[in-house]
Amino acid sequence: MPSITSLLAVLTPREKERFLPEPLFSEVQSLSTKFRLIDPSEMTPEDFAAEVTAINPDVLIGCWETLPLPTELPPRLRYMCYLTGSVQRLITRKQLEDGFLVTNWGPAISRTVAECALFHTLACLRRSTHWTFKLHQDKGWREDDFDQVKSLFERKVGIHGYGSIARQFLKLIQPFDCDVSVFAPDFDDAAARQIGGTVAESLESLFATNDIIVELAPLNPHTTRSVTETHLRSIRPGGVFVNVARAAITDEDALLRVVSEGDLQVGLDVFVQEPLAPDSPWRGLRNVSLTPHIAGPTLDRYSDAGTLALSNLRAYRDDHPLVAVITPEILDRST
Repeated sequence: MPSITSLLAVLTPREKERFLPEPLFSEVQSLSTKFRLIDPSEMTPEDFAAEVTAINPDVLIGCWETLPLPTELPPRLRYMCYLTGSVQRLITRKQLEDGFLVTNWGPAISRTVAECALFHTLACLRRSTHWTFKLHQDKGWREDDFDQVKSLFERKVGIHGYGSIARQFLKLIQPFDCDVSVFAPDFDDAAARQIGGTVAESLESLFATNDIIVELAPLNPHTTRSVTETHLRSIRPGGVFVNVARAAITDEDALLRVVSEGDLQVGLDVFVQEPLAPDSPWRGLRNVSLTPHIAGPTLDRYSDAGTLALSNLRAYRDDHPLVAVITPEILDRST
């Protein structure tokens, strides 16, 4: 039966404060009588590998500043509880294949990303950027352009992807009584009945039959640049396209061409090149709502990831199933 005889937390002071504020940190610390906290910010990769090997913990807690684990893991290390997202730079596929257990923040950030998707959806429907320019820069008011403002209630919404973020987004828009369709390989008739929606037969039909498209698919070889200019031009007149997933899912040049014509309202939190250049053509477009890759988690919700980590650590100690386990296949398609 697994136990946590020795627990090593690899966190900078800032990471500890943000992800494990009290009482979370004390609760994590109490899981093992041999608890160590080290700050990796001033360590070289070689020093870090040597330190981890010398401590030889059962479990390691990692975060953004954690350095790559040694290729030859310490003999007692069985589990890394990673507080954030991608672990590709920290571990190898072979380590997972050999039984090394790794979890990340998984669904802990989904609701904040979904919240950002809802924000952009509403901002586009209400023409938020247009009114910002009109009121602040042009010193104007509403004229004939008021008839462009729309509501989310009872609209046709298409969702590309059916991961945890999409499921949270569906919860958020329930009060709006939308007609929802989803295109995703794991979305079938049973899932459609569960949410009261429909299965889109293809990506083409998803875009062509909805007023609002929300991009929430994962980035992998199948989805990279899968959203083409043809898809974007098939969105209904006056429609909305929102992307808080990954920019490379779309043909970004094509999206910019369509957006520049002014008919499509677009909300973006992600871009192929980040940060945006000062002279980026995305800046200054009145039919585009922009945020600088801040969908989630927001600073006040980093502790959600800490709460999930504590739950996983307790589950590991008690030999119960863990949430957000990174398999070799998940590692392969991580971004």
